[in-house]
Amino acid sequence: MKILVFDIGGTAIKYGICQDGQLEETKECPTEAFKGGPHILNTICCLADQYLPFDAIGISTAGQVNPEEGSIIYANSNIPDYAGTQFRKILQKRFHVPVAVENDVNSAALGEAVFGAGKGRKSFLCLTYGTGVGGAIIESGQVYHGSSFSAGEFGAVITHAEEKLSGTDPFDGCYERYASATALVKMVSEIDPSLTNGRQIFANLERPEIKAVVNKWIDEIVLGLTTLIHIFNPSCIVLGGGIMVQPYILEQINTRIPQMVMASFSHVQISSAKLGNSAGLLGAYYLAAQKFEMSDLSDKK
Repeated sequence: MKILVFDIGGTAIKYGICQDGQLEETKECPTEAFKGGPHILNTICCLADQYLPFDAIGISTAGQVNPEEGSIIYANSNIPDYAGTQFRKILQKRFHVPVAVENDVNSAALGEAVFGAGKGRKSFLCLTYGTGVGGAIIESGQVYHGSSFSAGEFGAVITHAEEKLSGTDPFDGCYERYASATALVKMVSEIDPSLTNGRQIFANLERPEIKAVVNKWIDEIVLGLTTLIHIFNPSCIVLGGGIMVQPYILEQINTRIPQMVMASFSHVQISSAKLGNSAGLLGAYYLAAQKFEMSDLSDKK
């Protein structure tokens, strides 16, 4: 089974062929998000033409997705005119193969569930820390979408009620305002503006003033995780995002969480994602493979 997979991000589109759960050579090109949704759809079509023939298409994408229709139901201003993009309808009509479309964090979580850190676990949470904080809920091996396909917006969980009540921005007082990688860079910039990314910050972790800020930021991460643990009672939480490759973060989280949760919740295992940038592509592969198998079964009836 030859499946063409895409992972559409705000800055780059990763793509390639996946067969039997193995990614062949992957490539990437600029998203050029500022050109809008129609441009991205046209880019996907042009790239797909280069890989014919294939058996199915799997797409992992930024934005909120209706996976039943294979369409974008919400996207922020970073990608103009993306909401309403009908990936499945247009691609199936053009290439005559099954098409699966899913939100990027949900796709990454499925990739980890089937091939990575969540393998062998039926249910777990997945969070990614970057510009914001994204989340996904895996229940019985499938993504839990909620009533309007928007479940898992953990970045919007309120962790600072006073700021929420007095603020005007929808994310005032919310988790991602304090626990994202962006939040860490902003906090550190008040001490040393020359440190502009996570790699630079952790290269300077021996500096007491930098370590103090990092520890305060990890407290914010733990605060949100504690809330989620008490709500979902998961056996495992998988943490992703480029910043999470830093061992110090996971070590501190696993030290602090048992002190924050009720004893009956302390069994939760918190681990870092294993698949890196391949998680979304592998999740898209898994969903497209399911679509192909279902279409094959229906053809035989």
